[in-house]
Amino acid sequence: MDLGAALASGEPQVAVRGAALYVPRLARVAPAAAAEPVLDPDGTVLITGGTGMLGATVARHLVERHGVRHLVLAGRRGPEAEGAARLVAELGERGAEVSVVACDVTDRDAVAALLAAVPDAHPLTGVVHAARIFDAGVIGEMDQDRMARVFAPKATAVEHLDALTRELAPDLAAFILLSSASSVFLGAGTGGYAAANAYLDAVAHRRRAAGLPALSLAWGPWEPVGGQDTVTGEAVRNRAGRRGGVVPLTPTEGMELLDAALPTGEALVVPVKLDLRALRADAALGAGVAPLLRGLVRTGRKAARAGAGDSGGLARKLATLSPAEQETVLLELVQGQVATVLGHAGADQVRAETAFKDAGFDSLTSVELRNRLREATGLNLPATAVFDYPTPLALARYLHGRLAPDDQAGPTTHPLLAELSKLEALLADTAPDDATRSQVATRLQGLLTTWSTATATEQDADEDLDFASASDDELFELIDTEFGH
Repeated sequence: MDLGAALASGEPQVAVRGAALYVPRLARVAPAAAAEPVLDPDGTVLITGGTGMLGATVARHLVERHGVRHLVLAGRRGPEAEGAARLVAELGERGAEVSVVACDVTDRDAVAALLAAVPDAHPLTGVVHAARIFDAGVIGEMDQDRMARVFAPKATAVEHLDALTRELAPDLAAFILLSSASSVFLGAGTGGYAAANAYLDAVAHRRRAAGLPALSLAWGPWEPVGGQDTVTGEAVRNRAGRRGGVVPLTPTEGMELLDAALPTGEALVVPVKLDLRALRADAALGAGVAPLLRGLVRTGRKAARAGAGDSGGLARKLATLSPAEQETVLLELVQGQVATVLGHAGADQVRAETAFKDAGFDSLTSVELRNRLREATGLNLPATAVFDYPTPLALARYLHGRLAPDDQAGPTTHPLLAELSKLEALLADTAPDDATRSQVATRLQGLLTTWSTATATEQDADEDLDFASASDDELFELIDTEFGH
């Protein structure tokens, strides 16, 4: 096992299993051959959160596509839920018998009574767990009450459903959990909601390991539908749906993906719509590709190197340009990343002298812009850069000062920085299979540790927060204060 190679890989997550190292990747689900129907039309399907947007969409689909004729829709308000009567009438016209039941699925006794009420003539053959409460927020804003509010309908309820239906095997053919892609990626700013959905995914794996039916569907963002109880707030939906090549799903597309996932035999499937062309274009511009998506986006060696932070390549490009041209290149880079973070159609919608605060930046998007520019340039940028340099032009000029070639950098450039620029170029040209690569990575890690240790005391005395090395979550409160949110 070569831990040096793991460090040099740039992977944010590595699992160690014996002598092997594993990294997470999304992969396409191969289309399944025609399979026997999963659900028995004579059986009963229970849908928790059944009168909500997603639960109702699944109910309609099960009746229309899978021929389900007996449904129990459970929710906290039961028949009093908005649109419940209309939904029952609609499904009834299509030949289904539908019961809408008021049930607090976080109450084990209430869930047990709900299951006991299913008639023997139409035994329970499927469970769809769609109950949820969405409460967005960065980790620093979470408290016990907010976490409990989100976990109750997701995690507590699934524990009851799991425990109380185990004795129903083999009649129970489907145990479907409606999770969220926030449990896998796209989770920034979703706080406890991402964690609650990750718990659903874990329950699906646990049931599969025990030989029980289970499928967790980690849905990508959805298009808004009139009257829906939105899965995410508008700002979060825009960030997830218009950024990083992820496109919101229509209800029709979502149900097609449900059908594709049912026969896979997998515990976890991520039904998400990706614009791979946009992801490849981002990679070509140096924005990088999320490690989880690298198995889907073939960028080539040059783009992959750029995605890892090819500051040497950017520096070499700048070296061939005049100072004015260098500033233009860096301004276009900043404008492109701003457009991506804010969900704009293109960089032309980002004005060079419009303040980031006026453009709609908050703590989350400020840190994300810092992270994306750090990937594109290889620079260790402070999370406060967005208000230290409050416009795209000011930020581009700051980057220019950091990236300017040695002969244009001016007399203030420290000799160490010049040597580091040379080292960056050497590292960029090192072959990935070079036998010395892991040794170099280990040495660099050691040098960084020694440097950090030697300067830690002085830094602690000079400032309360180390902006360069502080985690994203530690900086959100500071940035929110600066922006006045």
